[in-house]
Amino acid sequence: MKPTATLAYRNIPDSYGTNAYLSDPDFAHLLRIYLDGDVMAAVEPHFVELGSLVRGEMESLALAADRNPPVLHLRARNSSDLQKIEKHPSYIALERYAFSEFGLAAMSHRGDVFGRAEKLPPAVKYGLTMLFVQAEFGLCCPLSMTDSLTRTLCKFGSKDLIDRFFPMLTTQTFEDLYQGAMFITEQDAGSDVGAVTTEARLENGFWRLYGDKWFCSNPDADLAMVLARPQGGAPGTKGLSLFLLPRRLDDGTLNAYRILRLKPKLGTRSMASGEIVLEGAVAHLVGEPASGFKQMTDMINMSRLSNGVRSAGLMLRAVGEAHYIARNRTAFGKALIDLPLMRRQLIKMTVTAEQGRAMCLHTAEILRRADAGDPLYAGLMRIMTPLIKFRTCRDARKVAGDGMEARGGGGYIEEWSDARVLRDAHLGSIWEGTSNVVALDVKRAIRREQSLEALKTYAAQLLGNSGIPAPSREKLAVAHARACALAEAVVNAPEREEDVRRMASALYNATSAIILAWEAARSGRWRRLALAHLVLQHKLLPQDPLAASRDNPALIDSLIGHHEIDADLAATALPGTC
Repeated sequence: MKPTATLAYRNIPDSYGTNAYLSDPDFAHLLRIYLDGDVMAAVEPHFVELGSLVRGEMESLALAADRNPPVLHLRARNSSDLQKIEKHPSYIALERYAFSEFGLAAMSHRGDVFGRAEKLPPAVKYGLTMLFVQAEFGLCCPLSMTDSLTRTLCKFGSKDLIDRFFPMLTTQTFEDLYQGAMFITEQDAGSDVGAVTTEARLENGFWRLYGDKWFCSNPDADLAMVLARPQGGAPGTKGLSLFLLPRRLDDGTLNAYRILRLKPKLGTRSMASGEIVLEGAVAHLVGEPASGFKQMTDMINMSRLSNGVRSAGLMLRAVGEAHYIARNRTAFGKALIDLPLMRRQLIKMTVTAEQGRAMCLHTAEILRRADAGDPLYAGLMRIMTPLIKFRTCRDARKVAGDGMEARGGGGYIEEWSDARVLRDAHLGSIWEGTSNVVALDVKRAIRREQSLEALKTYAAQLLGNSGIPAPSREKLAVAHARACALAEAVVNAPEREEDVRRMASALYNATSAIILAWEAARSGRWRRLALAHLVLQHKLLPQDPLAASRDNPALIDSLIGHHEIDADLAATALPGTC
């Protein structure tokens, strides 16, 4: 039986007040795959709470913050330097939720979040972020940078620096909180980090920074990681060092850098991004001199992964909203969800969004094991991060656009969040490296660090799960092997650089299909296997653009209706050839 409308809306359906976590058919089941039972029991009430907030109070706060962007006040009324960014109260309320109530910047670095004595695994943080971003995207940048800065400081900073700043970076007492930022981009350097011209000079025992940083998000953050070239340092990335830049000095006065202006951005309008000029600002050297690029890469990679997680969350929002509208609105005498073209659109959006969610949650588990010292998982992180940053962020732009279209003309009106989500979705594929830069990083990871071998080994391990039906296992293995063969051919042929993006997409799609199948076997929910088959069908195999659709109507009914699916029905989406 086809799903039908539950309400005959004459007005535009509004999901406000529903629960984004409880109404998601897969979220809880997926968390139970990636979290131990005791951790799941401890954190699920917080997922439920956040799920109610993102379609309620936080939705209202995010809309207000988007309409009231931050304002830079350069001088006080007595003409003294002020350099203050005024944030709207709605944005500050969102900050309190993110940093204080849910501890999203703290839970990876210390215990006592949600009453747990130990640090929570990355899957908790990234799962909550996927929910949080369904209300507010802009704030997730300062949140991610605070989290990533803390990680980088703890890995490379001196004990004195860690002891001094760690408590403020990880506190859940909002008034004591230090937020983080990352100042890299320069107008001349752009994506070419080796061309950075900011200079560090050792003067009277203190490092001081001089130069311009052209795009600095959260520019008034209490602490920022900054790349600079010590005076007389070597050219290129080998001459860069990493510095921790405090906003205020020990006596409470502003450090010697000025915020010149705030950026008028397409999206993330709630959060300040600006240009700064460093005029001898005091900074602390982090780690070894001339190792700055390598150290900052760790922070960049964590920020890239966070970008992917946020993009996955935006897709989940778009899909959830599109399903809600389709179930609760009628046209031409039928529920939208019963119209063939809408059903086709919903399935394509769902497949893409679930790829992103699977890749991000699975990579959270890979990160946990990599941080525990497993070399296989360290190699996997090196390739999974740019794959997610490349493909998930690009996919979010399309899915967000389709979600806006599902609401029709209302989706184009700024009173709803569809337009805001679409604007924000375009950021992920630019921030922390454009699509071209990140696709080339996939190639670099394969060529220099043999990460493709780690991916091959791991894919074989996942496919070794006896719960995956043999026909599916065989088709998935062949598709992944072909994607890896393409990667090897492209990496070994410099003249094929134009194929790097196609290579990255193939690896992402083949890997995500295997993860979806593995999740199905682990959970016994065969809708994930059906989605894996649809990835093969829609994204990895050649299609005749003039042929009829091969989708099984019964399967599509079950997927769209969020019904349970058995393995036999899931198998109907398995392509006959690979």
